[in-house]
Amino acid sequence: MKLKWKKLIKPFIFVVTTSLSAFLITTITTTEKNTVSARQLMPADSMLMTVPVSLYEQLGLDSAGLSRDAFDNAMRGYEQLEEKGRIKNPDIISIIDYSLPSSRKRLFVIDLKNKLLLFNTLVSHGRNSGTLNANTFSNAMNSYKSSLGFFITGDTYIGEHGYSLRLQGEEAGINDNALSRGIVMHSAAYVNDNLIKSQGYIGRSLGCPAIPEKLHRKVIERIRNGTCLFSYSPDKYYSLHTKMLKDSIDI
Repeated sequence: MKLKWKKLIKPFIFVVTTSLSAFLITTITTTEKNTVSARQLMPADSMLMTVPVSLYEQLGLDSAGLSRDAFDNAMRGYEQLEEKGRIKNPDIISIIDYSLPSSRKRLFVIDLKNKLLLFNTLVSHGRNSGTLNANTFSNAMNSYKSSLGFFITGDTYIGEHGYSLRLQGEEAGINDNALSRGIVMHSAAYVNDNLIKSQGYIGRSLGCPAIPEKLHRKVIERIRNGTCLFSYSPDKYYSLHTKMLKDSIDI
């Protein structure tokens, strides 16, 4: 089933109480018995109005900490990838918001079909991208930095870090070296709340988005084999060089 970004914003119905004094409908006949007031035709002094609510608001992503720019950019690129036939599973999108520190839960896995936030958890960045915050990014071999932009999830395998997920970078010059660099999603013992309590930030990877051991299998199972993953940061270099977002139509 093909999902369109413009179809992801659907209206919800809220009851808004307003005065109907200007809308009273009265039928007057020759006898008082046949008089019908507006209070018999409609709910007393009330009417229904539709108020559009975006998926971002519906899922409470603002309260969860996800940047609105991260969400909007993710959906713009998602639609492009879907139109190009790159996404095999359009029901799921994952967003890593690197504008947040590593002490925050900055991986968001969203079920677009059923409108659910499936997972919101910790995720690491590369050791050379920064300590608490990821400030620099790279596509270069042995940079030990995270890469930004759009990825398509691949297949799974058992590797050095156990059950892992390959990531295919979709942006030339920005993240297209992901496979050759060995950038994958895997679990790591250094991604946990205890480290945040003791040192203020989680451990860092060699550039991989590592996630907690207790959740990694569930997360990987939901997003593997052809879903969209977007790594976001308000990074000037990325903003100037990404074609995914420049070529997309503003919503």
